This record gives sequence, structure tokens and C-alpha cells, in this order.
Amino acid sequence: MEKLMVSATAPHQDNFFHDNLGKFGAALGTKLELEYGGMPANVEIGSHVWVEDPEVAWIDGIVINIEQDEVEVQTSDGKTVAVSSSRIYPNDVEAPSGGVDDMTRLQYLHEPAVLHNLATRYEINEIYTYSGNILIAVNPFQPLSHLYDDHMMERYKGAPIEGLSPHVFTIADVAYREMIKEGRSNSILVSGESGAGKTETTKMLMRYLAYLGGHSGAEGRTVEQQVLESNPVLEAFGNAKTAKNNNSR
Repeated sequence: MEKLMVSATAPHQDNFFHDNLGKFGAALGTKLELEYGGMPANVEIGSHVWVEDPEVAWIDGIVINIEQDEVEVQTSDGKTVAVSSSRIYPNDVEAPSGGVDDMTRLQYLHEPAVLHNLATRYEINEIYTYSGNILIAVNPFQPLSHLYDDHMMERYKGAPIEGLSPHVFTIADVAYREMIKEGRSNSILVSGESGAGKTETTKMLMRYLAYLGGHSGAEGRTVEQQVLESNPVLEAFGNAKTAKNNNSR
């Protein structure tokens, strides 16, 4: 995934609400009953919501008026917009300030909530986030070598998935353990658009699997070295130059 951008954080929203509380008194009984991902949500005057924005995709705001199917929202950048009730999404302002490491724990599982959670974690260099048994990786566009050294590989080796932060090594470890346990092949699907980091992610997977598989090799080279040295040959047949990436898988 490319770098994700959203707008203001929850503390700013709370200050905004208290500063403008006097504007909301006239219609506090007005309420919409909506449903998001099978979960009901009540939206009323003063509710924190997400609305679409042409510059930042989604922006947070507070409902200031409801007229039948139209909702008026004052956004955190000071604008007032009127949108259809089908185009607003509730904002969980009580979510952890650093986001959640598994998005199945989000109160509302919709697009703006997912993007906001990924962006929040990205800002603190937490580039990996689970969504159930899927790992989402956000390209940091900078080296984070401490995440992939021998110490980290040893740390994730055989560790329970719940005990450590989300990591590509966990996915590789689970696949490897299941292969040993079941005695049959396992697959890891790495997907994403050009420039998302698929090639580097695949290299990390290969490195970790080689680390688990053994350290001895021919001519004094480790299995890990031999596997990774084959990568340029594989890239020559499977990669192409795109507008976003000179070496896209």
C-alpha cells in the first residue's frame, strides 16, 4: 500500500466539540439509525463522523444538523458540508491514540476507520497491521533494518501470533509451522499495487524461511544466502518497469 493520509486526530475533535457545544442544542432529539458492516450505529446532533473530502479522502467532523436524509457536518478544518446520510460514517473517538494492531478490533469496520487506523500506526513507524489472518504492510519508504535483523528473526521464531507486534515474520513462521505439522505445501500470497513493497516483502519472507530451514550450505554459503542470491534471476523473468517503480513484481 502507498502512504495513507487522513486528517485530524481525536483530541482535536474533542476540543472542537466542546468549543461549539452551544450550536447543537436546538435539535438534540434528531437521530439517524444507520448500519455499518452489520453493526447498527446511531448518528445524531453532536456525533463524531467521517465525511469524504477531495483533498485528504476522509475528514472528521461533527454533525450540527439533520434534515430528513441530509446531514450537515462541520469538519475539523472549519468547513460546513451537507451530505447524504448514506455518505457519512461514525467515528470512534474512544479508539486508542496509537491505533489497534488488529483491525477486527475496530468498533466500526469501514473505509475511513481502516485508513485512519493504518495512518495512525504509520506515523509511529508501526508499518504492519493485522486484519484477522491477513497482514497489511504500509511501505515506509525508508530503511527499517532493526525490524529484520537476526535478533528479530529469533524473537518471532515459533512465537504465538498474539504475543508479538504484527510482522511479516509471523506470517512466514505460521506457514512454515503448518507445513511441518501437516506435511504438505503452504502458500503465502503477497499482493498490492506497483510500488507498494511486494518485492521487498517477498525478500523478507524468503530470508526468514531460509533462516528457519537451516544455516549450512555448499561452498561455505548459508542456505539464506543461496536463496536470496537467486532473486535477481527470478526478478529478470517476473518483474517489469512501471510508471511508479523501475522494478515492479
